[in-house]
Amino acid sequence: MVQKEVSEKSSNAPPKQAGWFGVRHEQYILLFTAILISYGIRTTFNLAIIAMISNEPPTDDIPTYPEWTDKKNIMLSSFFWGYVCFQIGAGELAKNYGPKLFLGTAIFICSLATILLPLMGEKFGYGGVIACRVVQGMTQGFLYPSVHNLLSAWVPIANRAVIGSFVYAAAPLGNVLAMPLTGSISASTIGWPMTFYLYGGLGMTWSIFWIIFGSDNPSKHKRISLEERRYIEDGASTEEKEVVPTPWLSIATSLPFFAILIAHCGQNWGFWTLLMEIPSYMENILKFKIASNSYLSALPYLVLWLISFVMSPIADRLILKQVVSRGTSRKIFNSIGFMVPAVALLALNFVGSSQKEVTIVILVIAVGFNAGVLSGYNVNHMDISPIHSGTLMGIANSLSNIFSVIAPLTVDAVKSITGYEETDKSMWNIVFSIAAIIYVLTGTFYAFFASGEVQPWDNLELSEKSSAGLSKKQLEKKYESV
Repeated sequence: MVQKEVSEKSSNAPPKQAGWFGVRHEQYILLFTAILISYGIRTTFNLAIIAMISNEPPTDDIPTYPEWTDKKNIMLSSFFWGYVCFQIGAGELAKNYGPKLFLGTAIFICSLATILLPLMGEKFGYGGVIACRVVQGMTQGFLYPSVHNLLSAWVPIANRAVIGSFVYAAAPLGNVLAMPLTGSISASTIGWPMTFYLYGGLGMTWSIFWIIFGSDNPSKHKRISLEERRYIEDGASTEEKEVVPTPWLSIATSLPFFAILIAHCGQNWGFWTLLMEIPSYMENILKFKIASNSYLSALPYLVLWLISFVMSPIADRLILKQVVSRGTSRKIFNSIGFMVPAVALLALNFVGSSQKEVTIVILVIAVGFNAGVLSGYNVNHMDISPIHSGTLMGIANSLSNIFSVIAPLTVDAVKSITGYEETDKSMWNIVFSIAAIIYVLTGTFYAFFASGEVQPWDNLELSEKSSAGLSKKQLEKKYESV
């Protein structure tokens, strides 16, 4: 037990710093921007669809399709039909062949589908829109597995929560920027199609920058200094020298991984329920028009983004100062990210539709404190298995996004069962209460069964050789010499 604690404490010691800005920071910024644009592509549709199905276009030149109203939630969920397809395969491809090319190509194709969405809607109806959303989802399936692999290679363990939160916090910031931008453009004479052209163009531009400046890992980067490379590789798990087989059976029977998977399922249900339905709630219950709706819908995600920069340094500091173990830190912040939103969503049951200010404050709390997950389960894959972190993210993100598909369709199910409409607050009370209960159940499971330690199956070959007589130190030197 003492040896285990000493080992964990030594692994928490930060490597010697190598400059305040280097090639690694370029990679962090590129990955941050990739998620920023990708989430903008996802989110812009949630606001644009209100303008797309409106009976009152800003000008006669802007096409609208009020006959699609009953298909709204199906179109909202269609992104995730494609999103669940390639996650596991994407993680394996990224691990075995390097994530750079896959990530760049995927975002380029996703951006092309975004540009084509208005045309596909005009030519083929809502089915054309769904086709574009499915392609967007399929290609964005490469996003998180690739980014996880890249972070494992480029981020020293001592900075994992800070850098991981910085990069992944681009998701709520993408929402913050996309919502008011989409609302403003959709309400103007430019019209909703411009939002798709804008984000598609940004994604294509990013792909070009990534191919030029991105790299799979420090050893493949042509401009990195020896000092910076040593700094990264001394503090990160970068055993990329030989391909390590994926221990599928061990992963399938790993309770710490199941804790991550269950937490991811709960997060996706709650997060996407709020992200997709807050605009509709603002319109139908609080009676906000699309322009003001978009700004108010973005406010909770701005708070989430800001809170992430408070929580992540605290999470890392607690580990580095040995106040708590890495696993305990993950559990604390994940619990904050799940339990506070759950309480806030339940509180909405007791707030009337006329209490607009109180409702907005509660929604801000529900979404904002969800930032805790960025220092919780969201980086835990890299803790328990640095080598297979991308594959683990692919598995978890693929399976958990089944709940992202179900979440918006729950609105239709509740309407069908109860007879309520989206203008009835009672319907939204049920929808938000379901999300709160799922937050509590999945967050509790994670708190009991998660771990912050590297699992024995992370490198079975290394473990087997070690048990055969070679020390782990000798084996690691062997890997470094390859």
